[in-house]
Amino acid sequence: MRLSKKNKALKILFVAPEASPFVKVGGLGEVMYSLPKALREIGHDTRVMIPKYSSIDSAKFSMTMAKEGLLVPKGDVSAAPENDQMICNVKKFLDPDNGHVVTYLLENEEYYEQRGSVYGYDVDPTRWALLSRGALEFVRTNDEWRPDVIVASDWQGGLIPNYIKTVYKDDPILSKIATAFSIHNLYFQGMFDHRFTSEMDYDDGQSGIPPIGDPRMSKVNFMRRGIRYADVINTVSPNYAREITTPEYGELLENLLQERRSHLFGILNGINYDAYNPETDSYITHKYTAKTLKERAKNKEILRQKFNLPKGGNKFILGMVSRLSEQKGLDILMEAIEPMLDNFDFELVVVGQGDSKYMSFFTELERNYPNIKAHLSYDAILPRFVFAGADAILVPSKFEPCGLTQMEAMRYGAVPIVRKTGGLADSVEDYDPLNQKGTGFVFEKFDKYALFGTMVRALETYKYPKLWEGIQKRAMTANFSWSVSAKEYAEIFKKAIDFNLQSK
Repeated sequence: MRLSKKNKALKILFVAPEASPFVKVGGLGEVMYSLPKALREIGHDTRVMIPKYSSIDSAKFSMTMAKEGLLVPKGDVSAAPENDQMICNVKKFLDPDNGHVVTYLLENEEYYEQRGSVYGYDVDPTRWALLSRGALEFVRTNDEWRPDVIVASDWQGGLIPNYIKTVYKDDPILSKIATAFSIHNLYFQGMFDHRFTSEMDYDDGQSGIPPIGDPRMSKVNFMRRGIRYADVINTVSPNYAREITTPEYGELLENLLQERRSHLFGILNGINYDAYNPETDSYITHKYTAKTLKERAKNKEILRQKFNLPKGGNKFILGMVSRLSEQKGLDILMEAIEPMLDNFDFELVVVGQGDSKYMSFFTELERNYPNIKAHLSYDAILPRFVFAGADAILVPSKFEPCGLTQMEAMRYGAVPIVRKTGGLADSVEDYDPLNQKGTGFVFEKFDKYALFGTMVRALETYKYPKLWEGIQKRAMTANFSWSVSAKEYAEIFKKAIDFNLQSK
């Protein structure tokens, strides 16, 4: 696709700790696969940079050397020049299955290849500081290709805007490159609990960055620095962008976010419409579309078999596919679910793992109620059976920057029951029985009564098949493709370039 002069093609580099298909721990890995591809499809030159972990299969991904012996400064002004450098390599992979997106992999034996996992090490702040400065040094010394915009993801990338605006402020190459800081979850700001930081350890985000490897790096608030120095900040939904400027959701950064409000944007994440398609999904038994929902009903029996629920009948099946944590609203569900089960006839299937408190709760619930079935371990395939067979999907989150589960479920015709927060509010429209509008059931107040009432509302509506089918069809035809989001991302990247020019 050729772009007009007005819509000039951009060169964009995404820097992140994970990216599918190389390594994927959470939603970020999926975004780092789908968004660069979608931007490339509308004419932009997108590339990705991640660490080269030992878990990445070099035989599967045929890489070439892009830069051998890359010297990355630690930033220790007191050290001799030869002692202030770390040596890395940069490998390159061209993905023919992902729109020919180029991925660069930063190779360092000590911090990446000796540690196969993505997260969970005491030296993580050093690992992400090395990724940030390594990416910048690669861009600075790479004559073959240079981006117009660097997109840094979450707290792990927060030092990239900081380095550019301070350490490299006079660099003839890097100072001209705009930065976007992408917040997927404000709650995680570094390797410490930001809510209980002593005055001595508090990072105002304006002091110099400690040298790479310095113990002080563990006290640096990478998130604060990304927000402070980036040309634009974006979150993964418009509603979350508004919420984080308030004390309730701002995680002690609301004042800074209010200061930078004119540079703050929210764009709803998309989902992979090729991977999540009930018409072609190889994992589900009976394929269907919004026009052939009768076929979908057959998947309900398959779901019953998978979870050993009683055969036959047409009981309402409520599904839950979730990480089991406080964020996901499980505390109010724990208070509401037993009164629901004692007064209404329905079935519940749960897929997820997480905190022992919630794992124990669902184990006990399953023991006491024959119509409750839980699979409390990770499973990549089972959620598709839930999406294709359950009548509704429950997402009662305390906060939710974007959320993909509700979108994936809607794609399969599982009606979402969600709390009005973050991306859930942006993606699910509350059912209006008078005007026959809406794609799900939404409650606002975070308490057991609001959740209870909304679940009852869904159960009662289910008794009217035509009305329920209308909600399903509207949910299935809602557009959450990356092609929509990619156009919005391109616009804010152009704003980043303008802001960067204005700051000179």
